[in-house]
Amino acid sequence: MKKKKAPIVFLISLACILVVFLASVLRVHDYNNTIHEETFAGSRLFSEASEEKGFSVSAAPRGSTWSKIFDFNNEGLTEFNYQAFTYDFAVKNNTADEIFDFSFKLTFDKELFIVSGWNGSVEIHQNVDKGEYVATVPDLREFKADDYSFDTVTFDGETMIRMNPGDYLIYIPCSNENALEVPLEPYEGTVPGMILYVPIGEQVDGWVLDVRYQYHRLLRQDSFFWVAAAGMFVWLISLIIYTITTAQIRKYNLRHQRDNEIIQESIETFTGFIDAKDPYTNGHSARVAEYTRAIAEEMGYSGEELDRIYYTAQLHDCGKIGVPDSILKKPSKLDDDEFEIIKSHTVRGGEILRNFKSLKDVDEGARYHHERYDGKGYPEGLAGEDIPLIARMICVADSFDAMNSNRVYRKKLTSEMIKEEIEKNKGKQFDPKIADIFLRLLKEGKIKE
Repeated sequence: MKKKKAPIVFLISLACILVVFLASVLRVHDYNNTIHEETFAGSRLFSEASEEKGFSVSAAPRGSTWSKIFDFNNEGLTEFNYQAFTYDFAVKNNTADEIFDFSFKLTFDKELFIVSGWNGSVEIHQNVDKGEYVATVPDLREFKADDYSFDTVTFDGETMIRMNPGDYLIYIPCSNENALEVPLEPYEGTVPGMILYVPIGEQVDGWVLDVRYQYHRLLRQDSFFWVAAAGMFVWLISLIIYTITTAQIRKYNLRHQRDNEIIQESIETFTGFIDAKDPYTNGHSARVAEYTRAIAEEMGYSGEELDRIYYTAQLHDCGKIGVPDSILKKPSKLDDDEFEIIKSHTVRGGEILRNFKSLKDVDEGARYHHERYDGKGYPEGLAGEDIPLIARMICVADSFDAMNSNRVYRKKLTSEMIKEEIEKNKGKQFDPKIADIFLRLLKEGKIKE
């Protein structure tokens, strides 16, 4: 049963491991295809360093700055009215996963002028003449106003894009080898930036930055993957151990089977010598062994224990090897001395088998199979449960075969006579329980007369 269950257990275990692995693949796939959106504004955006977990953006102006005069109406202004700021947008990946891609939308709350920017391209959305003008500038450092229809102004040789309240830009990070802002490695960052002018004295703290980003998690970073990997490792080790153990068990079983065959052949050869001494009892040992095994099976014995009982029964008459043929084959009644010699075959058989260590207690069958349940048997006059169980089984089987066989001194008994004898001797010669089992086996045809 265990051999049949083991492959099923291995298949079910492998299926479970594959399910966990598939779950890992699906989890990572869903995770990598999820678009995350966040908004950064106010103090969350305008901070020098972000301690946030996950994806973070912080906008901070550099310390160096300069001022200019923007005289839009040619009023002859002489004082600086606009100040230049270089703003760095520190984008950070504070996770163990790669950020596959990101972009952000920066919306302005007041009028300002963009001069330059880096590293990626910028998609600018500008309200012009009650409509929206949208165009993408690959590199603001190389911006040429003539190539676009933006609302621009030029002072002191600088052309600037005017951004009114509500206008916005979308920053698309650079992926070429020079800047390589995406993908963003774990715990790494990038700093796109821009230069702009704002009116002197006005605070730049009302911008709103909306960011979209995607992670790229490797399969080996998912916990389910390692659960599946650990499960597969244990499964493979178990399979190897099972395969080696099964091979060893199979080898042992083959050797054990061969040993049993050798034992069986040796016993049959030995009992053949015994049976050959008397043609009238030829096959007696084999038949008694078969009847005894049938009794033992009915009593619940199986496997090696059943084999042991069978072999023990086969050898029950081995002591007769030392009984003279003149006594074994005598057609008339034995005298007292001859009967004593016949009786001695039990003790002689026990002595012969005493050193047969391959079969536990094998000598008990030969020594005690002529003991009677009522204590009137030989060689020791044991009674009841004191008689070894194997000997009580053989006693019934041996008596049945004797009554069911032709002997030199009489013909075999009829079926009814045999059953009557067994019934009559329950509790006397035979163990009552074993006698009842034997009679039931006869009735059911499991033992042929």
